[in-house]
Amino acid sequence: MEQHEIEHQGKVSREIRGHIMLIGLDRAAKRNAFDSHMIHDLSLALTEYEDHADLRCAVIFAHGGHFTAGLDLVELQPKLASGVFDFAENQINPWGTTSRKRSKPVITAVQGYCYTAGIELMLNADLVIAQDDCQFAQMEVQRGILPFGGATVRFVQAAGWAKAMRYLLTGDSFNAQTALELNLINEVLETPPLARAIELAEQISRAAPLAVQATLASAQEARLHGPETAFAQLQQHLNPLLHTQDAQEGVMAMLQRRPPQFKGQ
Repeated sequence: MEQHEIEHQGKVSREIRGHIMLIGLDRAAKRNAFDSHMIHDLSLALTEYEDHADLRCAVIFAHGGHFTAGLDLVELQPKLASGVFDFAENQINPWGTTSRKRSKPVITAVQGYCYTAGIELMLNADLVIAQDDCQFAQMEVQRGILPFGGATVRFVQAAGWAKAMRYLLTGDSFNAQTALELNLINEVLETPPLARAIELAEQISRAAPLAVQATLASAQEARLHGPETAFAQLQQHLNPLLHTQDAQEGVMAMLQRRPPQFKGQ
């Protein structure tokens, strides 16, 4: 697969490999805790991924031994106190809590500490691969705030009310096996998770891009607006796909017993 030189956008690295963008949290000396610059840099990287016509899947990982220790509350305290935590309208919010939503899939590869905003970042992803050494904690109640990156919604949706409240209301930590049982992650590995995340990203990138995006959009509608709304929109997602070159290619590839070559058209 074609590989490009790794670029840094402040505290976030970016690397394009074919149809995949690797996005690396790069503040390892601070256990990748998010300060305002790192939040901004991650938003820019995700926006670039969303707007890049040739990119089909992204992997968010972390440099160093930890995914992220959450928010750098010392640096962010003035912003939290003022209530100013804005994203530009044309930018993708990494936590998916503002108006512009991403339309392409994201995978997270998690190891070490994955606290607060880190859990919410992976909950907003579509697949999560974690190493067995992970420690998770949603401890905002112990800091006098609430999980404002979406955990009060997505944690509850994934784990169910009783199991989610057990950790949201106490702030207790839990391990990777518990996260798997809570439906917060997809796989637990004994080895670093990045290689497996890239493998899945490559598999997704070989699928028909428009079909992947339509499937993701339908699932997001079910999550955000409920099953009735999602069912009502299914035909609107399907009909445009039936007239694409990729749909014709998918049928021909099946009949000819060969791998399809999708172009996103």
